[in-house]
Amino acid sequence: MTFNDGLYFLPLGGSGEIGMNLNLYACNGKWLMVDCGISFADDRAPGIDVIVPDASWIAERKEDLLAIVVTHAHEDHVGAVARLWRHFQCPVYTSPFTAEILHNKLTEEGIEDLVEVNIVSPGSSLQLEDFHLDFVDLTHSIPEMQALMISTPYGKVLHSGDWKLDPVPVVGPESNMDKMAEISDNVLAMICDSTNVFKKGTSGSEGDVQESLDILLGTLKEGRVAVTTFASNIARLKTVATIAQKHDRHVVLVGRSLHRMTEAAKNSGYLTDLPPFLTEKDVGYLPRENVLLLCTGSQGEPRGAMARIARDDHPQISLDKGDTVIFSSKVIPGNEKTLYALHNQLTENGIDVITEAEEFVHVSGHPARDELEQMYKTVQPEIAVPVHGEARHLKEHCKLALSLGAKQAIDIRNGDILKLAPGKAGITETVPAGRLAIDAGETTSLDGEFLSTRRKLVFNGAANALLIVNENGQIAEDPVVRLRGVIDEENFPELQDSLKKEIVNSHYEMTKRERLIDAEVEETARRAIRKVVRKLAGRRPITDVHVVRIDEDV
Repeated sequence: MTFNDGLYFLPLGGSGEIGMNLNLYACNGKWLMVDCGISFADDRAPGIDVIVPDASWIAERKEDLLAIVVTHAHEDHVGAVARLWRHFQCPVYTSPFTAEILHNKLTEEGIEDLVEVNIVSPGSSLQLEDFHLDFVDLTHSIPEMQALMISTPYGKVLHSGDWKLDPVPVVGPESNMDKMAEISDNVLAMICDSTNVFKKGTSGSEGDVQESLDILLGTLKEGRVAVTTFASNIARLKTVATIAQKHDRHVVLVGRSLHRMTEAAKNSGYLTDLPPFLTEKDVGYLPRENVLLLCTGSQGEPRGAMARIARDDHPQISLDKGDTVIFSSKVIPGNEKTLYALHNQLTENGIDVITEAEEFVHVSGHPARDELEQMYKTVQPEIAVPVHGEARHLKEHCKLALSLGAKQAIDIRNGDILKLAPGKAGITETVPAGRLAIDAGETTSLDGEFLSTRRKLVFNGAANALLIVNENGQIAEDPVVRLRGVIDEENFPELQDSLKKEIVNSHYEMTKRERLIDAEVEETARRAIRKVVRKLAGRRPITDVHVVRIDEDV
């Protein structure tokens, strides 16, 4: 299929899921990538922390890829640029703050001198062949979120990015809806955030959270207070620092990502009106009632600062009975079990835990229904294309868009090529899309043999056996079997005898010719081991058998 005859949209990440955003636009055969982000792994990918989109389809067409434009600095929008850039080798355009964050990631990958990063001032414009981009300030939970009005010979497309309409954003300007209205004449399509489509009303203001946290902190007169939130939520960092100063508490940053984020913010002109943040080494010199710990690990991440503190595993920071921890963040779906275990561990330690379920300590950075309605009334797109949501979010967003005047609402998924113009919009074909795991710095398929084997090891364990066989195919010594993570052998004292018996019996059921072939002997013993374990525990362990041939006359 060629793309020389119109305007196309293709998501390779972020449609049918929340996170890992990677969006592509084609106009007259040239492509533009908007965002390239990561997602975080769950129990289905043991030992894996980071997931990236499978961008091999566009990598094969990199000669037609003009640039990557990054809307903002959240990991699910910028986190994969440094990891995947070698496959694209094109310029990157983004705002000053996002460029600071990206520079750190490029440096970690050792490619900071290879990547051309072009800084675009918020609210400015950019021409890339047939794509004219107007950047529009929208509020979010991180500075310099930029929506993109993409003008082409076939019409305009608004790419919303992540956004909300916050009247008191704390950091950065309010959403520039005057400019949005000014440039929203005859908009063909809007590619729009669906995260909070089920939430009625508005998402709430960061300014209101500041007032609530101010009141709450005023009630906590004794002991240390720890607040944990997303390190990228610069507005929340400023909120916490502001109210801490009011209540005579010094803010201590706990966690490397907080130090990196605050440094990038200050380099970009934010957080410059606050007292200096302290480090973990300074805590011991301060009275407990004068300390406010700002910590990473709001989702219960095992290596996050809060989980380490709860385990009493942090080298400088500890919490005692009567101290308080405030979780100033939402629970990301899928993290409930881990996070609630952290809450309980802190509670068992005598620490008071406060979450958004008990107090008003968090607002979302994504638009609720009233904000979506206002955006649709302003932009008035002919076509609505919901993204940044799971299947139920996208379906509900389509219904909402049609009720707000859109002529078409298209339910799209990763890999779907949507022809927007000319003619009636519709999905023309589907290309390969998927998710790749980052393991040891390289990508590997989530569905490939490597991770499939690791999953089997996690759930079924491993068995190893040594079989010593003479030149006539007879077993010379008792088989040696070692089980790892398969079953607690202390509860089954006869298990080893059963395994050895089954191996020996199966071996002598083979023909003499088969007993002389190592591969046949190994496979027969492997089946014997798995038979015993499956009957006893219902598991199928990864099983390796080693055959050693001996000459008994030597």
